Amino acid sequence: MARETWKEDLRKHFENIKVIEKCKAETISHFDQFCEFIAEPAFESLGDELKIYGIRTKYQKAKEHFIHLQVCFPGSKADNFHYRIVLPKNSIELKLKLVTKGRRSKKSSLDEKLEDFMCHVTPADVLKLSKEDLIRDILEHYKDYNYEALTSSS
Repeated sequence: MARETWKEDLRKHFENIKVIEKCKAETISHFDQFCEFIAEPAFESLGDELKIYGIRTKYQKAKEHFIHLQVCFPGSKADNFHYRIVLPKNSIELKLKLVTKGRRSKKSSLDEKLEDFMCHVTPADVLKLSKEDLIRDILEHYKDYNYEALTSSS
């Protein structure tokens, strides 16, 4: 078997870089689609429903980086819970991270937790999620945080 020349090796190297850059661009595009068609509608629907309980929400999307939902304490402008879906830098697939933050009272500091976003969902299936799937995940994290905050001895 003939050995690869250094020129062939160099050509393959630059081809590989092109493939990686293309994957990164596609991943950003897929994340934007996820935000527009799944996350934003989910955040809006959940926000509308939480208004019934006197709870304000707001969300923000940072281009190519994250989408963030903030939930306030009932009847207050003070933030209670944060749910942030993050696309890690240089991602070549939709292997997202989830950052949740919460405060036990209006004056306490935020507790932060980092984990994989919906670890049971593969990167290839993220765009197949429904807004209801996402709302259920947000509510699960929100309820868990609030129950823990209400029953914690610290």
